[in-house]
Amino acid sequence: MRRLGQLAERTPAGRERYVDLLRALAITMVVAGHWGVTVIGRDPAGRPTGHSALADLPWAYPLTWLAQVMPVFFLVGGYANAASLTRHRARGGDGAGWLLDRSARLVRPTSALLLVLTVAAALGRLRGTDPSHLRTVIWYATIPLWFLVAYLLVVALTPPMYALHRRYGLAVPLALVALVALGDLGRLTGPTTLAAGSYLFGWLAVHQLGFAWYDARTPATGPPSGPSGPSETAPPERAETAEPHPPSGSDRPGVRRRRLPTSRPTALALLVGGLAALILLTVAGPWPVAMLKVPGERMDNASPPSLALLALAAAQLGLILLLRDPARRWLRRPRPWRVVIAVNLVVLTVFLWHLTAAVLLIGMLDAVGLLPTPRVGSAAWWGWRVPWLLLLAVVLAVLVAVFGPIETRSARHRTGRRIRRAGRVRAALTIAGYAAVIGGLLVNSATPKAAPEPLGTPVPALAAYLAGAGVLRLLRSGWESRG
Repeated sequence: MRRLGQLAERTPAGRERYVDLLRALAITMVVAGHWGVTVIGRDPAGRPTGHSALADLPWAYPLTWLAQVMPVFFLVGGYANAASLTRHRARGGDGAGWLLDRSARLVRPTSALLLVLTVAAALGRLRGTDPSHLRTVIWYATIPLWFLVAYLLVVALTPPMYALHRRYGLAVPLALVALVALGDLGRLTGPTTLAAGSYLFGWLAVHQLGFAWYDARTPATGPPSGPSGPSETAPPERAETAEPHPPSGSDRPGVRRRRLPTSRPTALALLVGGLAALILLTVAGPWPVAMLKVPGERMDNASPPSLALLALAAAQLGLILLLRDPARRWLRRPRPWRVVIAVNLVVLTVFLWHLTAAVLLIGMLDAVGLLPTPRVGSAAWWGWRVPWLLLLAVVLAVLVAVFGPIETRSARHRTGRRIRRAGRVRAALTIAGYAAVIGGLLVNSATPKAAPEPLGTPVPALAAYLAGAGVLRLLRSGWESRG
């Protein structure tokens, strides 16, 4: 608690605390949503299984408009990445050096998760557990990595995409929305391969809006924290939100403007227009009402992102802008701000491990014969929601206590690094290492959940990931410049 108080007191005056609050709320809602809709059953062999309750609760589909908050995560990611890249370049760095620097906070906690799960699967195999069952358990625990792949991709593309934003402004996300619309046309009428790019284009569109929000900052937001950036004692990784303001000067008119309009009329237009488009697409149109994956649905709005999801993102952006001023005033209070800091210190750890917590709790309850499997929608199922969530929170708290320091140490290492420009070899190795990390995670996510994998994670995926993470670790240590 003392450290949280120190961090709160040393927060730079120009820090956009609202971005930190939105990030913390988004991840908290993702975790609660995944836990809340989980249904526990048993397979023919009597082993516990899990699936989503949404298929049995069609009345809850409109509620997913509130529960689907991944667009918020990518929006604030765009803001933070634009701020971080601006700061890095202001200190003499380049895009490749920024990507290498950024990888520390993202890759190290992910490596811990994969290594622990791999060791657990190997031990299970030694005890004779069926490889297909091992894969099913690891597949469930690594569901968060699917969205992390998308985020790692947009992070890797931040330097060129921010350059496009500086030149073409809001025309870039509009073009990306058009590509998503083309993909949806393919999903609705064929060929479905047209939608393959929407996995990237949809999240990139929201991420670009984060760039525009960052560029909309004015000196009225608060003074910058200083020429060398904020103190290292600010909440790890999020210190970039207090960086010097974007270049000032007149903005371009029309869709090529770089700064997101943030006035109240614009916010209302985004909220009302986004909701109207969402209703039109899902009620009158062929898009599903549910914004989360529903087993058996012909189309998934989130994977890949659809036009309906982007309409929801527009409405969410409008609401975020409307609530910005009261939220800022509230975050000036010490207690709320300390809570936001506490969550942001371990936000990635919480996200990565929250389904592993569910696997562990299910296993422990099953081992002692206390695992309930009530029918979805029954009084027993609803009554089990509260103790289920509380028990999961306890298990996750233990996991965060154990693995959270990896994330916080990674952030302190990153913010304290000396900035230098990357040479061609260093830049090429950075890109190759980062690509191997993404490729490994992508292969794991694409591998069927019942595939017979002795280590739970496909060996090629694990090898590619660890090779890429190792290269990035060596580069951060300055290995290639020694001697």
